[in-house]
Amino acid sequence: MIQRKVFFWSIVTALGGFLFGFDTAVISGAEKAIQQLWGLSAFEHGFTISIALIGTVLGAMFGGIPSDRLGRRQTLRWIAVLYLVSAVGAALAPSWVPFLLFRFLGGLGVGASSVTAPLYISEISPASSRGKLVGLFQFNIVFGILAAYLSNYLLANVGDISWRLMLGVQAVPSVAFLVFLYQVPESPRWLLLHGRLAEGREVLRIISPETVDADVAAILKGQAHSAEQSESLWARQYRTPVLLAIAFAFFNQVSGINAIIYYAPRIFEMTGLGQGAALLSSAGIGLVNFIFTLLGVNVIDRFGRRKLMLVGSLGLIATLGLVARAFYTQQFNGYLVPVLLFVYIGFFAFSQGAVIWVFISEIFPNAVRAKGQALGSSTHWVMATVIAFTFPYFAERLGGGHTFAFFCAMMVLQLLFVLRLMPEKKGSSLEEVEPVLVMH
Repeated sequence: MIQRKVFFWSIVTALGGFLFGFDTAVISGAEKAIQQLWGLSAFEHGFTISIALIGTVLGAMFGGIPSDRLGRRQTLRWIAVLYLVSAVGAALAPSWVPFLLFRFLGGLGVGASSVTAPLYISEISPASSRGKLVGLFQFNIVFGILAAYLSNYLLANVGDISWRLMLGVQAVPSVAFLVFLYQVPESPRWLLLHGRLAEGREVLRIISPETVDADVAAILKGQAHSAEQSESLWARQYRTPVLLAIAFAFFNQVSGINAIIYYAPRIFEMTGLGQGAALLSSAGIGLVNFIFTLLGVNVIDRFGRRKLMLVGSLGLIATLGLVARAFYTQQFNGYLVPVLLFVYIGFFAFSQGAVIWVFISEIFPNAVRAKGQALGSSTHWVMATVIAFTFPYFAERLGGGHTFAFFCAMMVLQLLFVLRLMPEKKGSSLEEVEPVLVMH
């Protein structure tokens, strides 16, 4: 059974995921009004929508630095401040340039939270429930996306200030995130790593009073071992976890997930559906994503990370292959492609969606975990940007058949990666990772 305080700390930290999802999706309800208000050209409009994504990449690349220097908790507080300033500033922005600045700050918060929140939760979680607790972060991302769509719908007819309210309402969960973080302790592993032994031991006593002495000994032993090694993430002994993190984040995006989420109405219209039916079908993707993420998070500690990835890889290969075939043959049969993509989203959410932040957060030793998390997260966001920007071009030039066949082929490679290279970390402590994944 998960200790009540640990569950509370994890829920609070996972609010960073909720704000991550909300910030990412909320712009969809405001983008048209913003373009009309400031008379933006097509280029300016595209830059306005993507500025947060640029901030996200940078936040992910450098989010490990404050996590190591200031601590996980203090970094999370600054992330909450970034979300709050971004929400209020974007809602009140008098002109285009300040709006860009505040959306960029929000993107920094998204990127940094994708590093620090899973990192913190992994370091406070008992081994037996780490998958479920870290998975709360992904669950909250999906929940935040749904909440943003619902909020946008409810505020759509308020008037000329609708778009400002859509963006400004994010200030409410941002304040809640900041306030609740003052009830959360610092990561015990960070405390021990920085010589604050009494504080670290006390937090570990709350997490698992029966094993506190063994946990402290294991962490200090791992710290002593790491001190003998280079703290550079690119040192030879960290080659295996580095390659695993990059590969996992790479496969996450070459599944086509962001292309499908961002361009679902366009894809459905390519199959002959009308605009209204396409929008309705795309809304269903968010609901399916939510349900199957919840399912994956609840079974990840029972079945393990590899089993979820094996099931997901097989499902993604089958659904993407059938979608490619439908485009090649032009036999869409009404709602065939939407149904296949609903099933695809279910398999993705159950596997990659539920596993990614858990897996990357638990394969690095304590000394370089923040840097490793930043590497995996930034790889994820760089690939997300590449896929999102190139999908319309390739779909138009190559057609849906070739495009989805490429995604299908990448999932075949992912299946081989899972079968041959992906380790299982179910039920093992973070310190047990070193003999398995660190090369000596």
